[in-house]
Amino acid sequence: MLMGTEWGEAMQIELLGASVHIVQSGKGKNALLLLHGWGCSAQLMRGVQTEFEGSKRVVSLDFPGHGESGRPPEPWGVPEYAAMTAALIERLSLAPCDIVAHSFGARVAIYLAGERPELVRRLVLTGAAGIKKPQSGGASARRRLYKGLRGAMDAAERTRLFGSLPERGREALVQRFGSPDYRALDPEMRKTFVKVISLDLSDRLPRIQAPTLLYWGAQDTETPLWMGQKMEAAIPDAGLVVEEGAGHFAYLERSATFLRVLHSFLDDAREGGAG
Repeated sequence: MLMGTEWGEAMQIELLGASVHIVQSGKGKNALLLLHGWGCSAQLMRGVQTEFEGSKRVVSLDFPGHGESGRPPEPWGVPEYAAMTAALIERLSLAPCDIVAHSFGARVAIYLAGERPELVRRLVLTGAAGIKKPQSGGASARRRLYKGLRGAMDAAERTRLFGSLPERGREALVQRFGSPDYRALDPEMRKTFVKVISLDLSDRLPRIQAPTLLYWGAQDTETPLWMGQKMEAAIPDAGLVVEEGAGHFAYLERSATFLRVLHSFLDDAREGGAG
């Protein structure tokens, strides 16, 4: 079903059992696919879409569980989101396409580029997630405490003697120990979130064949700069641009600079890799 929006043509398509909301605009020889971060939507990629629609066919989407898309039919991890994205590229005949991806969207793009290199022409990752942070002693102790208390709630539920108390207790533990992203989700989407963040993509980085641009905020606390540096070292053809004073949403905080960098990297006349 096609629907007009003020920034493109919107439609819902079924992919791997999920209803996916996409927005298309522009036309050109090459396609550009935009992948948003966790808890966001295609709206946050609107500036990139309108910037490039004069020269490219641009497609943005709401990942299942986000924006105007439906939920995944079951808890999904990164492989399922990547398979859905590959199905979208094939359904819309976008391959090989350029991809601009932020945070969680970059997890999907990394996995996709490693598994299906024929679908990806050039890759831009900003504030990319996918590398696990080492746990401090305090964080490990906090995790052990949570697991112990959660185990107690599960055991209480199995006795069937405490009514709804175990369920309320588990939710209280989530609110005390969970990250803001996790706390904001309902129980079903929490299962998806856990699957997504549990996969470390470090070993996938060397598989990426596409020229890759990494764009990072120096003050990013969600995906710290060392992650971008590690990705630059591991991806065969990658270059890293660092924005001083910017954080996890550097592509929005420094939008004018980001768009200039994108043009330099993605313009069709450009030859070679990321440097």
